[in-house]
Amino acid sequence: MKETVTQSDINAVLWRAADTFRGKIDSSIYKDYVLTMLFIKYISDAYKEHLTEYTEKYNGDERRIQRALSRERFVLEESASFDYLYDQRHNPEIGEIINKALAKLEDENTGKLRGVFRNIDFNSESVLGKTKDRNSMLRSLLEDFNTISLKPSVVGSEDVIGDSYQYMIERFASDAGKKGGEFFTPSMVSELLARLVQPQENDRIYDPTCGSGSLLIRVANQVPNKKVAIYGQERNGQTQSLATMNMYLHGIDDAKLEWGDTLANPLHLENDKLMKFQRIVANPPFSLDKWAMGFAEDTSDDKKFKMDASLDPYRRFEWGVPPSSKGDYAFVQHMLYSLAEDGSMATILPHGVLFRGASEGKIRKQILEMNLLDAVIGLPEGLFFGTGIPACIMVFKKNRTRDDVLFIDASSEGNYEKGKNQNKLREEDIQKIVETYETYETIDKYSYVASMDEIKENDFNLNIPRYVDTFEEEEPVDMEEVKQNINEIKAELQDVEKKMEAYLIDLGL
Repeated sequence: MKETVTQSDINAVLWRAADTFRGKIDSSIYKDYVLTMLFIKYISDAYKEHLTEYTEKYNGDERRIQRALSRERFVLEESASFDYLYDQRHNPEIGEIINKALAKLEDENTGKLRGVFRNIDFNSESVLGKTKDRNSMLRSLLEDFNTISLKPSVVGSEDVIGDSYQYMIERFASDAGKKGGEFFTPSMVSELLARLVQPQENDRIYDPTCGSGSLLIRVANQVPNKKVAIYGQERNGQTQSLATMNMYLHGIDDAKLEWGDTLANPLHLENDKLMKFQRIVANPPFSLDKWAMGFAEDTSDDKKFKMDASLDPYRRFEWGVPPSSKGDYAFVQHMLYSLAEDGSMATILPHGVLFRGASEGKIRKQILEMNLLDAVIGLPEGLFFGTGIPACIMVFKKNRTRDDVLFIDASSEGNYEKGKNQNKLREEDIQKIVETYETYETIDKYSYVASMDEIKENDFNLNIPRYVDTFEEEEPVDMEEVKQNINEIKAELQDVEKKMEAYLIDLGL
């Protein structure tokens, strides 16, 4: 094994491990097995290295060694270690052995890892196939990970492993197309949101649809010592598990990530009221259909159920109940009700929220009249995996002192890098958006500061082209030059015709 391991080394092993499953089961499923194995390997290698260090330090004094190990981030029994699993790789019961190791790891670290592995089954016939095929895949998976050391002394910065984990989540989102990547936030879009909310030390930071936790980690990284409190909620249990592991791999041990439907069952509460946060970021599912079904007492007839503001004990929908087929403003209202005084939030949304009427128009008008909207930023199309839908970012603030709204149109060419399958924001594109937001100024064909009177004149329609004129006038056509070009082409054509005629005579045709 190499003395030093780089992120590209880890990435290569992860992608090779993914090849074990590719073509056999869907990538949106097998990513859980690969990333869980990375986590086990990391914990095992770190624990093993520290055991060696303590054994030398205390001259083999078992009592002192065990006392030192008990203060480690994770407690690890031998039968739950990667090395033990690797030694058992030819065992016909290997799937069940891995499951027992995960259960033991949870039991030994119940405060940190409770329920983290509950949604993954290494012995599942329905997912991994019959015994022979399943065992073959698991053996290959263990052998792939055995080729690399993730000991802290070899890897160096802990972020190397965390960044590899992040890289794989992004690759899987790309690989899975729309199914796996529709709501994954690309890293540079996450970076943009993180910089827009400008988190401060000791802030509570919240993502109500936290996915794999990548966006929360980006926000935490804005604070040099990461001294912030991280909160999140995720409806998909497997994804919430991945998010928890993601936090640990990035050195965040105290994140509070809950599993459940944020709209129908928000789980971050204080004194039976919604907890308040200084910074909120989110990339909720676009225009979520049936978003309110969690409020229905009788779920036997979806079509008869009609959401009413009175059904929500937290009174989040008093400004208006969003349409049943579009949950965008349900998430926005939840976030605004969860935002602390002087707090700020930034969320990614489809452009429809800027101009759709009916109940959404009513909610939008209320938000504007309460002076909560700070900026609207139009993003380039094709930034998100599996969908070409252009999105926008809406930035909200409590206790605003100004009564205007900044509009930025960052969607035109030159403001992003074109890619074959996906467009990307570059560092300079992010800087331009953030600087424009911070200076809050009108820039020709890029940004515009609209007064509240202008917005009212537009019937509270926030469609960006109403405020930022990006129309490029074409240069006037020089008719004399066109006429001269036509005459030159005619002369060339006559010359060619004469030559053709001479060739035909020479050939006797």
